[in-house]
Amino acid sequence: MQGTTDVTASGIVDETIDLHKIVAFMAMVFGMFMAILDIQIVSASLAEIQAGLAASSDEISWVQTSYLIAEVIMIPLSGFLGRLMSTRVLFTLSAAGFTIASALCATATSIEEMIIYRALQGFIGGGMIPSVFATAFTIFPASKRNIISPIIGLVATLAPTIGPTVGGYLSNAFSWHWLFLVNILPGILVTIAAWKLIDFDKGNLSLLARFDWWGLISMATFLGLLEYVLEEGPRNSWMQDESIRIFTVVLITGAIVFFWRAFTVKEPIVDLKAFSNINFALGSLFSFVMGTGLYGLTYVYPLYLARIRNYDALMIGETMFVSGIAMFFSAPLVGFLSSRLDPRLMMGIGFAGFAFGTWIATGLTADWDFWNLFWPQIFRGVSLMLCMVPINNIALGTLPPERLKNASGLFNLMRNLGGAVGLAIINTFIMRRTDLHYAHLVESIQWGRTEVYSLLNKFAAGFNLPDIDAQTAALQQVSNIVYQQATVMAFSDIFYILTILFGSLASLVWVMKKPKDKPDSIGNH
Repeated sequence: MQGTTDVTASGIVDETIDLHKIVAFMAMVFGMFMAILDIQIVSASLAEIQAGLAASSDEISWVQTSYLIAEVIMIPLSGFLGRLMSTRVLFTLSAAGFTIASALCATATSIEEMIIYRALQGFIGGGMIPSVFATAFTIFPASKRNIISPIIGLVATLAPTIGPTVGGYLSNAFSWHWLFLVNILPGILVTIAAWKLIDFDKGNLSLLARFDWWGLISMATFLGLLEYVLEEGPRNSWMQDESIRIFTVVLITGAIVFFWRAFTVKEPIVDLKAFSNINFALGSLFSFVMGTGLYGLTYVYPLYLARIRNYDALMIGETMFVSGIAMFFSAPLVGFLSSRLDPRLMMGIGFAGFAFGTWIATGLTADWDFWNLFWPQIFRGVSLMLCMVPINNIALGTLPPERLKNASGLFNLMRNLGGAVGLAIINTFIMRRTDLHYAHLVESIQWGRTEVYSLLNKFAAGFNLPDIDAQTAALQQVSNIVYQQATVMAFSDIFYILTILFGSLASLVWVMKKPKDKPDSIGNH
């Protein structure tokens, strides 16, 4: 079902959009919002979940990891499934399955159950995300993209950004179970709306006869273990850990088989031909880096606030909400500008603005609070919107409709992989730079100095202990202060790296080709 295209007496193309189609699309957008939100909704509430499930500190991280591994496998697979079953069937099953898995997560009584249910939630829900991107560039005419693109761009960036805020509020006001129960009613409504309203295309069941099982197995092995290695590597000193070494060998083998199948079989599980389009290839690269900035800072800010400022889940959520507000209010402006400015200029301004926001944050100290982080988050939120919309338009807007489903999966996969790689690098960097700064600070402290001696005596006097024990406690307190300062310096280093990365990207946007304006390019497909 497509919008109608009429030519008036004056020769002006009049493109109308059916209300039925708009309602169906908005239901899909809300489903995508839930799927992306649930990546980060648990991030500020892991302590509460850990206590509720009696999990260890090593086990609790799998509440997020299992979701991410499963989702990253489904996202590229969704292109094939969409062509096989139709957008209607795929999205309805994804929304229903996501809702059921959310209910199961809320009933989990052990960490093992939670990990299994979260993996189901991520895998099934992952089918909704690429479907929305592909649908937006298939059913709406190019002249309407300045309206549609900001909507999907806002959801893709806003959902993970406000995840800690929503999760912190729910777990603080109710309990951690509501992190998942909150999905049930909206999930039911989205499922019903998807089945009743989506009729954009038809499935092709004949593709099942040519289903590439080896391609699926190798892709799942490659992407699943890649996500695992990136998540667990920083905690286990990378190749010093035997399991990381073994899984790295297996994932490389899976990658070789996957790419071999992708280029040799007639109907590959993932069609990589979209990368032959220079705009899509560069757009995917930019999406990868955007994932690093989007998920990286959504991780770094709460980590700083929890470790250094001792904020609870609700306080972290309230502080992080600034970026979400900035994204929300800048979306209409970005939609206005996207039909008037060269998209490459918008991307350049966005990357430069993001770099400026992280540059401000390089002045981070142990005393920074809400207002110190206010402007860095404002620049982050507005800049992400300025980047995301033109990247979506340039990467997907120039592809033929028959390639959009596969391409949308690849495009979204690149953003998630960028986040995974970015988080792995950030985690490793924080640990190593903290140790390095700590060693340098310890070396610079001359224990014979009057200031150090006075500080030790001051701390010791505050302990109601014998002299020897008081001096030991005072030394430990000084060590904690030094370690805290080293950690803050490591966070500052992360902001420096992100400043250089996004500043460099601002000059690369001109390599892309400006898409031609084709307001009547989307007809009946």
